[in-house]
Amino acid sequence: MSSLIPFWYIIIAILWTGFFILEGFDFGVGMLHSAVGGDEAGRRAAINTVGPLWDGNEVWLIVAGAGMFAAFPGWYATMFSAYNLALVLLLAALIVRGTAFEYRGKRDAARWRRTWDAALTVGSVLAPLLIGVALAGLLGGLPINSAQNFTGTFWDLLKPYPLWTGITLVLLCLLNGATFLCLKTTDDMRERSWQIARRVAPFTAAFVLGFIIWTHVTAGRAFWLNVIELLAILAVIAAVWLVYEHREGFAFAATAVTIASCIISIFADLYPNVMVSSTNPAYNLTVDNTASGGYSLKVMTVVVVILLPVVLAYQTWTYYVFRRRVSKSEFEPPGAPSAVAAKPEPAPQPTSPPAVPGS
Repeated sequence: MSSLIPFWYIIIAILWTGFFILEGFDFGVGMLHSAVGGDEAGRRAAINTVGPLWDGNEVWLIVAGAGMFAAFPGWYATMFSAYNLALVLLLAALIVRGTAFEYRGKRDAARWRRTWDAALTVGSVLAPLLIGVALAGLLGGLPINSAQNFTGTFWDLLKPYPLWTGITLVLLCLLNGATFLCLKTTDDMRERSWQIARRVAPFTAAFVLGFIIWTHVTAGRAFWLNVIELLAILAVIAAVWLVYEHREGFAFAATAVTIASCIISIFADLYPNVMVSSTNPAYNLTVDNTASGGYSLKVMTVVVVILLPVVLAYQTWTYYVFRRRVSKSEFEPPGAPSAVAAKPEPAPQPTSPPAVPGS
């Protein structure tokens, strides 16, 4: 029992991290599809880079929530009570975003598609912002009493540190999405993605640096950064350098490592707490006072050991199958002029008449 509690805390951290690694570029593409696409064919091409992947990526969010409910029901109850309104907004953003993927192409009307494009962009921004605010609030502290009940209001969630964390995750998703589009598109779309990545990268690095320092101070740790926090700073610096060097593959990997390091740093600095009480440190929720019984944890461990590798193998195969680049020309209507005009052939030169003998 004592070993299964930290094991399941690690599993919860892995699930949240996996969600942001896989869904980070997904959110980024949703934010950037209009800017990178340029026209209807380009927007369709941008959306199709994540078309076969986005719904599978969101499964990790559902599993993370279900894992918290099963392994740490006390944590789940207090957290979801505190974030009640925020979770409604998050669900609305995810629903609108998913609906936009499916419905924007149902009618061939410009206004219809512009509406769903705006919904996709807004939903893709709100989702990482709200999740970042929620995760940072666990460490930053919320008004919780001795009965593990949340005693505050919605406005208690909107403190400077959680808001900074939310903005940091939005910028990371934006940069991750831009580098992903560099890898998955061609020609002018690829160039626009790279230009956006160049503009966003310095701001992302500045916010990540501020987030890591703020997280370290909030956790009240020793002066020196731990390994995970240091990795996040090094990874984001590498991402900026790789973006400017036009090494999009390595830049995408560096931004993914940065996202993972930022999420893990929250959970690493939070442990053994799961929610910090701003009312009294004695009221903190911990892994021990919120965990399920030993039998439940044993059954869940068997399930996760069997099924998690299956999910990983399935998603790896999905990414392999849909690994090719997507070109805007695939979505242009028949008869549309090509992006690169054909080179005109030179006009035939008149030939001189044959010479007459003796002239």
